[in-house]
Amino acid sequence: MSPSPNHGDRRGQQPSLVVIHYTGMADGPSARARLCDPGAEVSAHWLVHEDGTTEALVPEDRRAWHAGAGAWQGREDVNSRSIGIELVNPGDRPFPEPQMAALEALLGAIMARWSIPPQGVIAHSDMAPGRKIDPGPRFDWRRLALQGLAVWPEGPGPDLPLADSLARIGYPEDPARLAAFRLHFRPWADGPEDETDRRLAAALAYRELLSCPNIPQGEAAAAAADGGREVPPQRSNKRS
Repeated sequence: MSPSPNHGDRRGQQPSLVVIHYTGMADGPSARARLCDPGAEVSAHWLVHEDGTTEALVPEDRRAWHAGAGAWQGREDVNSRSIGIELVNPGDRPFPEPQMAALEALLGAIMARWSIPPQGVIAHSDMAPGRKIDPGPRFDWRRLALQGLAVWPEGPGPDLPLADSLARIGYPEDPARLAAFRLHFRPWADGPEDETDRRLAAALAYRELLSCPNIPQGEAAAAAADGGREVPPQRSNKRS
């Protein structure tokens, strides 16, 4: 029997995403009590404490109630296709080293079990722009990306329309999605959309195309600008 009673059937789906949260509560025991309270109707599969202690609250093959309203890559009901990880943190301080190390180990195991790629690891704020802000600006996404546990732009991409890039990444159409994108990739940026936003979003949205060694960068950028159309393979001048 799982510690939390708050879960249900996955409705025919299996996990393809991992959603990272912070608890927004003062301490671990308080967070655990809420995640296991039938009256609260919230839960997560995993709870990672600040000292690195990791607790399984809901079996991964069950649908936990952590994501709520929102969408990712054009699909709602994120709960049915995701695994939720709650990090004990009130939201106003950095994540301790033992907690981050435990998260890395947990993520690696989850991703291997369910064949989830790095781009499938997202923030709660990514799929619920304007409604959620966790895990917040102090969370180190680049650290995860360096270990293949998340994505991070390796450099600026072409200056393409931001709305197109954000949609291709997976952000739902919402007035707050620029803020959600920045919270993940430019947490201290402010003001209206700028060129840096556009180039970073394009680098993420078209990363496979832009990093292909067989396609000249000019043609890759043009293909990205054309909505990610397929670029024909380059012919070799070498005679066999």
